[in-house]
Amino acid sequence: MPNYILKTVQADGSAYGDFVWPLEVGAQVVAPDFNTDASCGGGLHGLLNGCGNGALLNWGDGAVWIVAKVPKKAQMVDLGDKVKVDRCKIVHVGNRETATTFLVDHGCSGPIVGVTATAGDGGTATAGDDGTATAGKWGTATAGYGGTATAGKWGTATAGDGGTLILRWWDGCRDRTVVGHVGENGILANVAYRLNENGKLVKA
Repeated sequence: MPNYILKTVQADGSAYGDFVWPLEVGAQVVAPDFNTDASCGGGLHGLLNGCGNGALLNWGDGAVWIVAKVPKKAQMVDLGDKVKVDRCKIVHVGNRETATTFLVDHGCSGPIVGVTATAGDGGTATAGDDGTATAGKWGTATAGYGGTATAGKWGTATAGDGGTLILRWWDGCRDRTVVGHVGENGILANVAYRLNENGKLVKA
């Protein structure tokens, strides 16, 4: 699978440092100041295959979400919560939904920031920061910082700081929904929860 970077820019293509990204598919982008220092600056920055720190993206209504393909011969430096490269090719220009869907459709997996991930019964759905993960019965749903994890009956849900857990259970008469918020009523971030026989959230 090729490597991609996920990037957000202003409506005119401008990014940090007044660098302007071309907003057209097929455009080749080269960093004029690339260096191999493991620090910010000196390269084209983005989230590798959509995974990383969602706080680095622009979540405003006017933001443009870009997916760029990193060629095999490109230089790449891992900065921990993002990467920087010396060159890339624009392969998608759109919004959060279309960009994250593009990544999924092109084989990217893991906690993709902002993605809406859905799995059926017994499946596993994982979303990154501010994403939404939904799994069916016996499924596992995991979302990152500020995300929402929803699991069906007998499933487990995990969310990061500021996240929301939504689990369903059968009370003998009908399906019920239980909602938990990370940081409230003892719900911890990055811990898997399930519902007990009384419909209470407990650690899985």
